[in-house]
Amino acid sequence: MEENYQPDIIETQAQLAWEQSGIFNAIEDSSKEKYYCLSMFPYPSGKLHMGHVRNYTIGDVISRYQRMQGKNVLQPMGWDAFGLPAENAAMKHGVHPADWTYENIDYMREQLKALGFAYDWSREFATCDPSYYRWEQWFFLRLLKKGLVYKKTAPVNWCPHDATVLANEQVIDGCCWRCDTAVERKEISQWFLKITAYGDELLADLEKLDNWPEQVKTMQANWIGRSEGLEVDFAVVNMAQPLRIYTTRPDTLMGVTYLAVAAEHPLVQQALVLKPELAEFIQECKTMESSEAAMETMEKRGVDSGMIAIHPITGAQVPVWIANFVLMGYGTGAVMSVPAHDQRDYEFATKYNIPIQQVIYATNSEDDNTDEQAFTTKGILKNSGEFNDLDFKAAFNAIANKLEASNQGTRKINYRLRDWGVSRQRYWGAPIPVIYCDDCGTVGVPEDQLPVELPKDVTLDGSSPLAAHPTFSRVACPQCGKDAHRETDTFDTFMESSWYFARFASPNADTMLDESAKYWLPVDQYIGGIEHAILHLLYARFYTKLLRDEGLIVSDEPFKRLLTQGMVVAETYYQMDPNGQKQYLNPAEVKVEHNNKGKVIAAKSLADDSKVIVGNIEKMSKSKNNGIDPQALINKYGADTVRLYTMFTSPPEQSLEWNDAGVDGAYRFLKRLWRQVYLHVSANVNVLVLDQANLTADEKNLRRQLHQTLTKVSDDLGRRHTFNTAIAANMELLNSLSKFKSTTANAQVCRQEVLEAICLMLAPIVPHICRQLWLELGHTTDIVSEALPTIDSDAMRLVAMQIMVQVNGKLRSKLEVALDASKEQIQTLALADVQVQKFIGDKAIRKVIVVPKKLVNIVV
Repeated sequence: MEENYQPDIIETQAQLAWEQSGIFNAIEDSSKEKYYCLSMFPYPSGKLHMGHVRNYTIGDVISRYQRMQGKNVLQPMGWDAFGLPAENAAMKHGVHPADWTYENIDYMREQLKALGFAYDWSREFATCDPSYYRWEQWFFLRLLKKGLVYKKTAPVNWCPHDATVLANEQVIDGCCWRCDTAVERKEISQWFLKITAYGDELLADLEKLDNWPEQVKTMQANWIGRSEGLEVDFAVVNMAQPLRIYTTRPDTLMGVTYLAVAAEHPLVQQALVLKPELAEFIQECKTMESSEAAMETMEKRGVDSGMIAIHPITGAQVPVWIANFVLMGYGTGAVMSVPAHDQRDYEFATKYNIPIQQVIYATNSEDDNTDEQAFTTKGILKNSGEFNDLDFKAAFNAIANKLEASNQGTRKINYRLRDWGVSRQRYWGAPIPVIYCDDCGTVGVPEDQLPVELPKDVTLDGSSPLAAHPTFSRVACPQCGKDAHRETDTFDTFMESSWYFARFASPNADTMLDESAKYWLPVDQYIGGIEHAILHLLYARFYTKLLRDEGLIVSDEPFKRLLTQGMVVAETYYQMDPNGQKQYLNPAEVKVEHNNKGKVIAAKSLADDSKVIVGNIEKMSKSKNNGIDPQALINKYGADTVRLYTMFTSPPEQSLEWNDAGVDGAYRFLKRLWRQVYLHVSANVNVLVLDQANLTADEKNLRRQLHQTLTKVSDDLGRRHTFNTAIAANMELLNSLSKFKSTTANAQVCRQEVLEAICLMLAPIVPHICRQLWLELGHTTDIVSEALPTIDSDAMRLVAMQIMVQVNGKLRSKLEVALDASKEQIQTLALADVQVQKFIGDKAIRKVIVVPKKLVNIVV
C-alpha cells in the first residue's frame, strides 16, 4: 500500500473501473425494491458551479446509500438544453446554439464524471435532441384532441429584453425570472395548456405529499389559490349584457359604491363611443406592466367610463370606472368595489372622491372606524337592509340565495391559477407542431411527420428567424394539400423539464414511454432548489397527471420525496472604481486575514496590495465574482475532498457558507484516514476471529462507539439526510481509533472492524478513497456493492461504567466499575484505589458519599 494519499491516481482508477463495469447502469428487476433518485438536471451553461456540485453530491450520497441497502437504484443524468442563454451566446460568439450547447455538454459531462457520480450514463439525453422533443410534440397533439390545449389572443407578460412571452409564474417581483428586466403587458395570440382543469386535483393531492417540505406545499397551494365566492350580475344601462363580477365577500355587497373594469373589457368599447377622451388612458393601460408584484406597488389610476350599473338588490345606480388595477385575464375582467372594506378600493375611492359606505362592523372591541382606512375583518352586517345583524357565513348564504332566486348570481369556486401559456417567440426551443390552412383552419402535424425539427440554416439577430425562414414556415396542408404555413412559435422550455424524469425511465422507447416507466415511476427522491417550488414542480405535477390520464404511467405524482437544498454562499470582495461603482474581485485575487473564529477581518489585493472592501456574504454568482471553480478544487485536492466538504459544512436544506480553511480540513481528515489504514496494513498482522470473552475494557469501548456510530450514520444517511452529522460521527470514531494503542490479537480485529466500517459508512460520500482502502484492507470486490455492517446490539450494551472519585470535592481518580455494582462495592473500590490513598494518607475519613453511576466523594 502506498504510504501517501494520492487522490488523482485512486480517483482515476476508480472512475475507470466503474465505467468499464457498467455497475451503475440500471435494469428493471422485479425481484428487488426499486429506488429512483434524481437531481434536477442542469442547463449546459459551460461549466459546473458549486451549487451544481452540492446538489449532485447530495443525490449521489443518497443513491449510493440506497444501493448499499440492496435496492435496485436508478440515478440518471441529462441536459435541460433549450433556452435563451444558448441563443444569446450564439449571437455573441457567432456559433449555432446547437454547437454551443453540445460543446458545453461535453465539457460538463467530464466534470460530472470527475466527481465520481454514480450515474447511469446509458440513459443520457439532451432535451434539444429531436428524438426527445418528438414525443413532446406528439403529446401536445394528443392534448389538442382532448381539448386540453387551445389558442387565444390574450394580454401576456412580455420581456422586452428577451423579446418573448413569460408565464405568470416566470415573473418575479415584476421582472423577468431570467434576465431581471421589467415586464410589460402586451396582447399576443398564443397557445395555452389547460392546467386549470386540474386545479382541484393539484390542490387536493398536496395532502398526499407527506415527504415534501411544508414551505413548498404552501407556496403551491397559495399559487393555485382556491376560493369560494359568488358571481353577481349587475345590469348596465343601455347594454344588453350584464356586467358579471366575482367576489369572495358577498357579505359586503350592500357597500358597493362603484364597479371597476379592465381596459380591455367589452364594455369599454361602448364607453368609448360616448366618451372618446377615454382612449388615451386605455392605451396607457395596454402598455403597462401586468405582473402581480407590479400591480401591488403601482399607482392605482382610473377614469369614469360614464356607464351606469344597477345594484342587483337595492336597484341603486353604481358608476362604472375603468381602472389600471383590473386585468382582463383575471376572473371576468370586472370587480365590485367596496371602499369601506377593501384597502385598495378605499385608496382609489379617496383619490377620486367616490362615496364610502360602511356595512361591516366588529363583533368585539376591534377598531372598525373607516375614517382613515378600510375595515377588512369579517364581522356583523349593518346598513344592509334585510341582512342586518347577520355574520359572514349567514350573510353569504342569505345573499347568495336571494341572487340565485332572481337569476342574478350563483355560487362559484374560483382559482388564482391561470392556464399555462406555452408559446415563446424565440428560435432555440421545440417547434409547436401545428399548421394553419385558410380552408381547414388549425391542423395538427401528422404523426408520421414528427418531429418538426428546427432548421439549422438560420441567422440569429434577437428575434425568432423561423417566420422569415424560406422553407420552414411554408408547408402544404396535410388535409387538403393547399399552401399553408407552419406555427413559428416554440414551446416554453418548462415543457421539456415537465416530463424528463419519465423519459429517463424509458429513454430508448420507440413510443413516448414504455412499460419501464411504470416500473421506475414515481421518483423516490428528488433534489433541487426551492426556487423551483412553483414553476417546475407545479408543471411537473400537472404533466404527470396528463401522462397518467393518457395511460402512459400509473402514478399520480412525480416525486415521492423532495429535498430542497440551500444555496452556496461566500464572501464578496470589491474595490470602488473612479466612477464610484463596485468592481468585484474573485476570492483568488484577494489576500485575506482571519480572526480566531475564521471570519475575514481584513483583505488586500494580491495584484498591488491595495485595500479590498469585504462585502456581504451572498450567493455565489458571476455578477458578484465570488464563485469558486470546482475544477480547480478537484485538481488541487481531489473530488472526494470537494464532496466531503460540501456535505460536512451544513445540513442539505441550509445554506453552505464557503470557507477555504474548511476545504483544507476535509483534505486533512482524508489523509488521516489513509494514514490509519496504512499503519494497520503495514503491521502485517494476521487478523483472526474476535475473541468476545477476552475483550479488554478499551476494546469494548471502541466496539461500543463503532456500533453506536453505525446506528447513528444509518439513520443520518437513510432517513434524516443529515450527512454532516454522519461525517462528524465518523471523525470522532477515527479520533478514538488513533488513540487506541493496544496491540493484542483482539485489538487488531477491532482495528480492522472499525476501519472497514468507516470505509463502508463514508463510501456514499467519499467513494474513491473508500473503494481503494477497502481493497487495501484485503477485499476483492468493489465497495459500491457492499452493505453496511450489521449493528451488534450486544456491543453497544454497557457492562461497566466510569465513576469519578473525589477527595474533599476535588477529582483525584477514575474507576471502572460494573453496572450492577452496589454502593458498598463502589465505596470499597474507591477507598482501595492507589491514587485516592495518596490524598487520604493518615487523615481521618469523616464521610463517604456515593452517587450511583456518577461519583464518589470522600470527605477527610
